[in-house]
Amino acid sequence: MTQYLNHVLTVCFVIISMCSFCRADDATVMDLPEPRTTGGRPLMEVLRDRRSAREFSRKEIPLQMLSDMLWAAWGVNRPESGKRTAPSAVNWQEIDIYVASAKGLHVYNASEHSLRQVLSDDIRGFTGTQEFVKDAPINFIFVADYARMGNRSQRDKDFYSAADAGFISQNVYLFCASEGLATVVRGALNRGEMSKKMKLASEQKVILAQTVGYPAN
Repeated sequence: MTQYLNHVLTVCFVIISMCSFCRADDATVMDLPEPRTTGGRPLMEVLRDRRSAREFSRKEIPLQMLSDMLWAAWGVNRPESGKRTAPSAVNWQEIDIYVASAKGLHVYNASEHSLRQVLSDDIRGFTGTQEFVKDAPINFIFVADYARMGNRSQRDKDFYSAADAGFISQNVYLFCASEGLATVVRGALNRGEMSKKMKLASEQKVILAQTVGYPAN
């Protein structure tokens, strides 16, 4: 009887452990609300108001707005082909958007429209050399995965990934102008330090960062 009870307890412990693991794994992925893909201000007005800002409120950006912004930046707008709201050379789709906030570091999965947690630490202060980055609610980091770009030369990979990140950044600018948010794209980065903090692979390269928040005033 004792051996039987021990066996039952062992099986129960294994099942509980597996369930706990599943919950923990599920907890690392957050489904974003369905993006709102209609509305917004007229394009010409948005272009008129597009600008960079370097002063931000600490007010948190609502999850629905973050969902809309990520879709506008680099979401799937043609589900039948998986193509995106910004172009990429040879359709490599080599850019990943990492989202640094007070809640940690997440990476955007466009095909599932979700965020996967990479780190629980707040690394905003490491995402740039400017003082404001540590307090602004959101810092996007655009990371190129050179492994997706085949056997192209280093020069081609550098050039095309920089251009593709720029297209995505401009989408963020236009969204922010439409929604009354402040933003600035940033190239003054300690890329080596950021890569270590973000635990990037050797083929992943930090290209640009972009801060987003409500205007300070």
